[in-house]
Amino acid sequence: MLTDDGKHLYVSWDEYHMLIERLALKISASGWEFEQILCLARGGLRPGDILSRVFDKPLAIMSTRSYRDKGGTLQGQIDVAKYITLSRGELAGRVLMVDDLADTGVTLRAVVERLRGMPAITELRSAVIWVKGVSNYIPDYFVETLSTSPWIHQPFEEYDGLSLEGLAKKFVI
Repeated sequence: MLTDDGKHLYVSWDEYHMLIERLALKISASGWEFEQILCLARGGLRPGDILSRVFDKPLAIMSTRSYRDKGGTLQGQIDVAKYITLSRGELAGRVLMVDDLADTGVTLRAVVERLRGMPAITELRSAVIWVKGVSNYIPDYFVETLSTSPWIHQPFEEYDGLSLEGLAKKFVI
C-alpha cells in the first residue's frame, strides 16, 4: 500500500506472492508458449523462481546491477553480467525474461537489446510485477502500473541492513 506522500509502496510477503501468482496467470492467459525463463538477479530471482516452478520451465540467471549509491536507492552505471548461468545447454528458443519491476526501464532495455543479439533466442518476451510511470520500457507482461515513481519496499529488503551479528541476536535465548 502507498503511504500518504505517494513516495513509498510497502509490500508484505503475502501481497508479493499474490502479485507473482497474478503475473503467472497473465502470462498463461496470453497463450504464449516459452521454453526457458531468464531472471535478472537480484530483483527477478524470486519471481523467476516461482514462475519456473509454476510453468515447470528451466531457470537461467543473469546478474545485473544499477542501484548502488545512497544505500542502494540511487541508480548509477548499469552492470550486466557477461555470462548467463543455467544448469544445462544454452539460452535459446522462446525465452521469458523476468524481473521485479520496470523502474526507469534502462536496465530492462539494455538486457533486451543484448539478448536480441543472441541468434539462439528465437523469441523474447519480458515480465515484471510493477511498471513505474517514468519507465521508458514497457514489458510484455506486468501486474501493476504505478503512475508515480514510488520507492517499492519489498519484503525481502529487511535483510539489506541485517548483519550476521544482528541475525545471531535474533536466536539468542
